[in-house]
Amino acid sequence: MLVSALLTSLGINSGLCVLFFTLYSILRKQPSNYEVYMPKLLAEGESNTSSIFNIERLIPSPDWVKTAWQLTEDDLLSSSGLDAVVFMRLINFSLRVFLFAGVIGVFVLLPINCSGNQLEYVDFTDLSNNSLDVFTISNVNNGSSKLWIHFVAVYLVTIFVCCLLYYEYKYISQRRIDYFLSSKPQPHQFTILVRSIPVSAGSGVSEKVDSFFREYHPSTYLSHIVVRRTNKLQSLINDAKKLYTRLIHLQSDPNQQKYKRSSCFGLFGRKVNLVDHYEKKLEDIEENVRMEQSEVSLAGEEVRSAFVSFKSRYGAAVALHLQQSTNPTHWVTEQAPEPHDVYWPFFSSSFLRRWISKLVVILACILLTVLFLIPVVVVQGLTNLNQLEVWFPFLTSVLTMLLFSLLM
Repeated sequence: MLVSALLTSLGINSGLCVLFFTLYSILRKQPSNYEVYMPKLLAEGESNTSSIFNIERLIPSPDWVKTAWQLTEDDLLSSSGLDAVVFMRLINFSLRVFLFAGVIGVFVLLPINCSGNQLEYVDFTDLSNNSLDVFTISNVNNGSSKLWIHFVAVYLVTIFVCCLLYYEYKYISQRRIDYFLSSKPQPHQFTILVRSIPVSAGSGVSEKVDSFFREYHPSTYLSHIVVRRTNKLQSLINDAKKLYTRLIHLQSDPNQQKYKRSSCFGLFGRKVNLVDHYEKKLEDIEENVRMEQSEVSLAGEEVRSAFVSFKSRYGAAVALHLQQSTNPTHWVTEQAPEPHDVYWPFFSSSFLRRWISKLVVILACILLTVLFLIPVVVVQGLTNLNQLEVWFPFLTSVLTMLLFSLLM
């Protein structure tokens, strides 16, 4: 690898890092992105959601990096959850590994590599066009006993990484257990979701589920709830959520207009208090939701899916991991999602449709990986300038100017 190629690749990667850092610093300040970057604070009402334009939102700032590093693990756990703690531990783990390997490489291996005789032929006045191979193990003289130091260094780094991995795994596992024990038991931990329930003519889904689990899980089975088609009910709930969001935004923002005209796009008619108007609408929707819930519970169409609850987490785990039928497409069990993660329209889909959906997701991930490899290959190709000059002759002048700007 040439020094100029290394500097070119380093410059491109550094530029991309600065670009992404700048974009994140700006996008995280935009009110329209609060649901992405701070959903928990937004749900708890602790974030400032003012829609007034502020020029500071368009100026990138590194303050969030300092704030993130200053947080203790307990603060991070309480504010962002266990995933954030694990992510920060991963960052610290990577820094420790690279620091240890860098110290050994720079202060141990590099002096040994420079002790060979190939440096005598290096023109340091034209260092940018020289190969970096003279600073690698290839510069060590053949048969030299110093080669053992490289093997020892490899073993040291490997042992250090393995020990660090063991420590991190043990620490994170204990953290996870402590977090699990300290948190309140959640309903979804005692519940599984059962799909593709086979129903014979003349019997209902509820009776089939109850008889099946009382027969095969008599000591742990507690109760079940059959999923019903609730398209109208879901529409009412979505409308209520939108109105509630508007109402909260209206009450929290003092600069928001509180009145509007009642007719003709708000231009004519009597003035209406928007807060009272939205509250009245919410009351009407709440009444409609109650009526719809009673209708669904009495005569709603059953879907061949049910939430089955057990007396203990162990009972739910056993039922989850056991195949309930000789036909793998019947009595399909999976972990019940948290209540706010349930996507009700998906319950009506067939086994084939769910299988196709999973296949589409896998193909999309593969496609994303392939598309990601394209810029990586392009950047890595910059490490071989001679080959690039053959493939793209017009890049010679561009790379020369870029290298000159980096060295200045």
